[in-house]
Amino acid sequence: MSRPDPGAGELLDAVIVGGGASGLGLAHHLLRSPPLSFAVIEPPDGPARPPERTWCYWTGRSDPFEDAVSASWTRLRVHGADGGPVTVDPSPLRYRMLRSTRFERLVHDRMADAPGARLVRATAGAVRTAPDAVEVRCMAPDGRTLTLRARHLFDSRPPRTVPPARTLLWQHFRGWFVRTATDRFDPEVADLMDFRVPQPRHGLAFGYVLPLAPDRALVEYTEFSRAPLTHDAYETALRHYTRDVLRLGALSVDRTEQGVIPMTDARFPHRTGRATFRIGTAGGATRPSTGYTFAAAARHGAAIAAALHGNRRVPAPHGRRALAMDAVMLRALDTGRVDGPDFFTRLFRTVPPARLLRFLDGATSPREDAAVGLHVPVVPMLRTAVELPFLPRRSPTGPVHRPADAAHRPGAPRP
Repeated sequence: MSRPDPGAGELLDAVIVGGGASGLGLAHHLLRSPPLSFAVIEPPDGPARPPERTWCYWTGRSDPFEDAVSASWTRLRVHGADGGPVTVDPSPLRYRMLRSTRFERLVHDRMADAPGARLVRATAGAVRTAPDAVEVRCMAPDGRTLTLRARHLFDSRPPRTVPPARTLLWQHFRGWFVRTATDRFDPEVADLMDFRVPQPRHGLAFGYVLPLAPDRALVEYTEFSRAPLTHDAYETALRHYTRDVLRLGALSVDRTEQGVIPMTDARFPHRTGRATFRIGTAGGATRPSTGYTFAAAARHGAAIAAALHGNRRVPAPHGRRALAMDAVMLRALDTGRVDGPDFFTRLFRTVPPARLLRFLDGATSPREDAAVGLHVPVVPMLRTAVELPFLPRRSPTGPVHRPADAAHRPGAPRP
């Protein structure tokens, strides 16, 4: 479906390294009129290509990725640690699921219809800034070396390390796509956070259920904590949740998914050179306090495309106000000053649903942020806000966990 690779002398408007959610999301926005010339570099088939992933987000009536949506829900539910359910209707927002294969096919097809867009199957290597362009060297599957030149380069490859931070938690999870012997799920209701699971000594844990049919669902166990679990620990947690909490009865597991996402106030540099930028988790698109990435990466892609079309400065994915609030929230959770299950359950019980979802996604105004702030525990938050400026940023001392495609997962919920 892709046209011939750009020649060594051709100067493109942009090169995008990586065809995940952030890379293809940016490609989609670069196709807007007038279209820009660009190439997306994706690994060839083989071990370098990631497995199929699930990405979720909420949106209103207009959704550019509608044709790739696998499922959607009009109502959302949270179960408090006491078992009490809170069900909300977030209209005009809907919660939607994409599977990466369908999303890739959608954007690839749109690129195929655009004269200036190319999909390059190759392994991206070193990036070099030349006087008049940015160059990236690639290795094609047949061993050929390709050099792509562009005015701007956007790199979505996961970071090898996490920058120094005051707080670093990991959102880690394992999910089963289950099929039950009898109808057990309401296809209209997604369970975003179910705290009826044993809570770890540090951090918080919850179940997550996305019904796909009355007898099928994605069921996940998630923790926010300082280190991921072992495979056996995830499996034990999922067996307990499906059998003892959800009481699903006999079931089969069709497939699984698993991932790790950094939740941190580390400063991920979104600009690494005169015309080189990082996007997605590598560029700080993941919302630190929730782990959300897909919606933020999509908004960032739209902002980048607008900046390139208007010959303006490429913006950062999140504003300083949102990052400052996230830093306080993370520290309060990490120290135990705020009880995570109680905090999130209270928000869903007291804040208008659509406003809360925009808040969790980092898309609210200062006035809306202040309105949500009335429903958080004020004293622990103030104490945390006062101490943060005096805390040093430290590099991680333990193993650095490579993120799954962080554009996937729930945080509190999950865009």
